[in-house]
This record gives sequence, structure tokens and C-alpha cells, in this order.
Amino acid sequence: MPRNRNAVLSQVLTVAQMRAAEQDLIAAGTSVEALMEKAGHGAGAYVHRISAGRSVAVLCGPGNNGGDGYVIARHLADRGVAVQVFAPLPPGTAAAAAARAAFGGTIHEGIPGDLPHGEVFVDCLFGSGLTRALPDDLHALLVRLAARHHRRVAVDLPSGVESDSGLPLNSALPTYDLTISLGAWKHAHFAMPAAAMMGALRLIDIGCGAVPGVPHVLARPYLRAPAADAHKYRRGLLAIVGGAMPGAALLAARAAAHAGAGYLRLIAGAEPDGIPADLVVVRADPGEALEDGRVAAVLIGPGLGRDEAARVRFASVVRCGLPTVVDADALMILHPAPGVGPGMIFTPHEGELAALERAYGLPGIGHKRERAVALAAASGAVIVAKGADSLIAGPDGRLLLAPRASSWLSVAGSGDVLAGIIASRLAVTRDPWTAAAEGLWLHGEAAARAGAAFSATGLADCVAPALGSLL
Repeated sequence: MPRNRNAVLSQVLTVAQMRAAEQDLIAAGTSVEALMEKAGHGAGAYVHRISAGRSVAVLCGPGNNGGDGYVIARHLADRGVAVQVFAPLPPGTAAAAAARAAFGGTIHEGIPGDLPHGEVFVDCLFGSGLTRALPDDLHALLVRLAARHHRRVAVDLPSGVESDSGLPLNSALPTYDLTISLGAWKHAHFAMPAAAMMGALRLIDIGCGAVPGVPHVLARPYLRAPAADAHKYRRGLLAIVGGAMPGAALLAARAAAHAGAGYLRLIAGAEPDGIPADLVVVRADPGEALEDGRVAAVLIGPGLGRDEAARVRFASVVRCGLPTVVDADALMILHPAPGVGPGMIFTPHEGELAALERAYGLPGIGHKRERAVALAAASGAVIVAKGADSLIAGPDGRLLLAPRASSWLSVAGSGDVLAGIIASRLAVTRDPWTAAAEGLWLHGEAAARAGAAFSATGLADCVAPALGSLL
């Protein structure tokens, strides 16, 4: 697939943007029925593979999402799969009515008392346009059908989820093994708490065009091995400014050593123990140590502390004007001033994001993506808003949404590892946006390779194979 098509398929649309994209296809000569056929055929192929020929129950709503369900059911029946269709409401659109008529099989109407036990349940009750809670009878039917099947698939979105916010509109909604998005990704696919309900994510291309200025999904980066004539300084000298608690800085350095920088230098605060042989330690004022013109990037924050000595060290880093990753304690003592922000990467978790919003006089309301974009614009920094639904926001309004990573990342020190990876990539690339994107992707890939119940040290040691997978 051409890379420009990949870029189109990575865009994330609001409900209004998705409707406009579909209208553009219709205006260009594609019928609603043809779009429904393409979406239903693609989704049906995934359901067929999951069912392995075993029974499938499809719950169809009144709108075009329900029409997709009828198309899915027809394609499964054509392949010899035993399909039962449940339609508590009649079709409300002409395309859905046509898809129902084309199915030709048995349809259980209304709210049946007896429900089947089977292999795969397909939720096509409501799609991405839902803005209010499901009525009690439909919610109960959805929950009962889901509970009676071993595998559950949501088409476009799980019913009962608001697409633009990722918020559940009902309590006690089912969880799914697979969610198949139609046409484009929606914000709920990457926003908590909805993202935790969806299982694996797949996308069906129905031909939508590019929409300017929208967010995109964080993609696998393209990296190259160092040039044949590379040396340690050309690959990037990263200075890590330590503080009162040196363990966190050493952990960040361990991750950075595996992420591509050619030379690591720790500007120590407290004397660290267990210094690896390949880490150069300098005991000096950061301002003096950073006068070395070969330093490509700086990391400050892990283990820095929040006392007056920490503030002095942070001020020295700001004065040097180098590309800098600002993490952990440094985010909590940051005060907006000339030079604080532009050329920097801030890596806040939720509590640090709120503290930064207060520092910059921002209201701190809205979706996480809106808050991160506002902070990036106010500060001039690239914002890596980390958490279960991490994202990257740029001062120019760009936004990348990260696919949900391993929940085993919820371990002490994983943020120090992320900071070290991003800082290492900043030393290599000299570009904050590129470094943030590459670093966040490598962090997620390292977690996938680390498996279950890893420590932060184990995570750091998986950065090298994660990077190697890109070469």
C-alpha cells in the first residue's frame, strides 16, 4: 500500500468529519449501498476468521450500522456459517432496509425472551453517531447477548460509547475481543475509558479521502542504522542532569543507552551508586557542563527533586538553550519564562499535566487531547501526555494518538524509561516532534517485548530489540 494511503488510513475523525468524508464519496458517485457493502464485506471477513465456521449472532440496530450488520450476516451465510440476526427495531434508513431485504434469512424481531448461546456475537446496534444512553430494553438485550457468546466483536464502535469523547453512555457495557472501525479511526478507539473495552482494533478502508488538520495514529517509525562514517558525537551526545535521587536518572540513562544516542553523560547531583562503565559521570554545575558544544540534547527531571538546588539546576539547563526533555520533578517546578518551552519536550502524566496548566494559566477543561494541544500552543513545547491513552501534541496543532500499549507499563520507573528513550532520540534527530513520536512508539514496543510483570529495568533492556525491529 502506498505510504500516502497509509497516512490517510491513520487519520482520526470526529463524527461530523466522518459524515462529511462519506458525503464526499457519495457526491463523487458512490452510493450509500455500495459503501455499506464494502464495509460489511470487510468486517464480515474478520468475523468469519474469528468464528472458524461456528455460529454467529448479529445484533442490528435501525441505522446504517445495523445495515452493515445485515451485510455481514449475508456474507457469513453465503460462506456456510450459521447466522442468527436480532433486530429489536426496524430499519430507519433506505440503505439499511435494502440490506435487510438482501439478507433473506431468519430475523428475530423485537426483544426475544430466549437468547442463544454461541461462539461469536457481533454488535451492530449503534455506531459512532450515538450521543445518548441506550434505552433500558436495548441495553439489557445487548448485555445478555454478549454474555451468551464466547467471542465478541463491535462494528465501528461498541454500542453505548460516545465516539468523540470515548465516554460510556451506559454503565456495565460489554467488553469486546475485536473492534472493527469502518472508513476511519474514531477518537474513542484511542481514548480511555472506551479504549479498554475494545480489544484488538482493525480498520476497513472504504475509500475516504484525506481530511486536513486532523489527528493521526502514532505509526511505526522508519529508522536507519548509523552512517558508515558515524562516530559517537555525530550520533548524538545526550546529557542527563541528575539531582537528589540518582536512581531515576540512572534508569533513564539505561534506557537512553539502547535508543540510539552515541554518547551519554550524566551531570550528577548526588553521588550515584552502581554507575555502569559506559556512562560518563560529571560532577559540575549543569550550566558549565553544558557549555560543551558537542551536546546535542538534555534530559532533566528524573530524580531531580523539587528543592531550591533543583530549581537552580533547572534554570541552568534552560539558559543553555539546547533541545531538552523536561520530565518528572522538573515539570512540577517549571515556571513559564523566556526560553522555557520552545525546542523542549514536556512528558507529563495527568497530575503533572494539571500542574502545567495551572502554571500557564490554562483552564484545564475538555478532552485530554484538547488540553494537550492548548498546553503545547501556550508553552511552545511538544507535549507527550502519557498514561493509558498517551498522545503527542505539537505547538503547531499537530496531534498523534497512541494505540493502547501493554497495561504492564503501570510499574514504577516506566516514565523514567520513556524519558530516557525520547531524550536519546532527541540527541539523534535534533527534532522534538520526531523524537517524541519515535520514543513513544519504542516505549510501547519494548513493553510488548518485555512480556508480563516486568520491572522498569527489564523494560529498559528491551529497548534495544525494539529499536532493532525497525532496522
